[in-house]
Amino acid sequence: MSIRSFWPLKRMRESEQLLKRPTPMRYLVSTLCLVLTASAAPAEDALPHHTILRAAGPIAVDGRLDEPSWEAVQVIDQFVFPWWTEGAKDRTEARLLWDDVYLYVAFTAYDPHISATLTERDSPVSRDDCVEVFIAPDTSQVTNYFNFEFNALGTILDRSPHADRSSAWNGEGVQVAIDIQGTLNQETDQDTLWIAEIALPFAVFDPYVPNLPPTAGDAWRLNLYRTGGAVNLQYITWSNTLTPKPQFHVPERFGVVHFDSRPVLSQDDEE
Repeated sequence: MSIRSFWPLKRMRESEQLLKRPTPMRYLVSTLCLVLTASAAPAEDALPHHTILRAAGPIAVDGRLDEPSWEAVQVIDQFVFPWWTEGAKDRTEARLLWDDVYLYVAFTAYDPHISATLTERDSPVSRDDCVEVFIAPDTSQVTNYFNFEFNALGTILDRSPHADRSSAWNGEGVQVAIDIQGTLNQETDQDTLWIAEIALPFAVFDPYVPNLPPTAGDAWRLNLYRTGGAVNLQYITWSNTLTPKPQFHVPERFGVVHFDSRPVLSQDDEE
């Protein structure tokens, strides 16, 4: 047996209108969905933050990144391509550690065509395959910033608030080691990646740093960049500088790093 119900046409139309009419609950659900969607999407102008843990043991600056501390530390891989127009977006990874003497920075730059020719200190290494670290150690004076740039040969360009940011200043004790997995300046084959392992003495930031060395809880402003290359020119940045053309010297757009006194755990410790 089937039961069929018939409503008068007028009541059917009234019911349809009631179903279509937004209720307060529907407004609430719609608003909540919009809020959740907005919070899930990162704002383009939000500054990235990162916590730097202490190295759990000595770091040998040799370009290998085979110490347990490097193997265990969190990888920074959320780089952006603000000025990209065409070509492959090569992957970049960075790692940060510290101890009482150095800030350690390691870049792994994936690149099928690694190129670099400049060998003289303070030459324009950004024309080569190059990685760069920009640092403002005093968050209240971000215009007092330092930049350290390294090409795939390990050639250094550095600038500081000293000497009007001229090449007359060189960061004493800055170390860099390069490891190339491929053939340099050979465009006919496919390379894999190159690594830049860097040690920046905290002493080079004097007197533009509140605490030397940093203390746990200190915050610095810092940005990480990658640029250059004879094939497939790259412009990559950790914190988006929000400029219409490639520009790295935007200290107010540097990300924020926080020094933590906890040593990074080695993989053996975690098992």
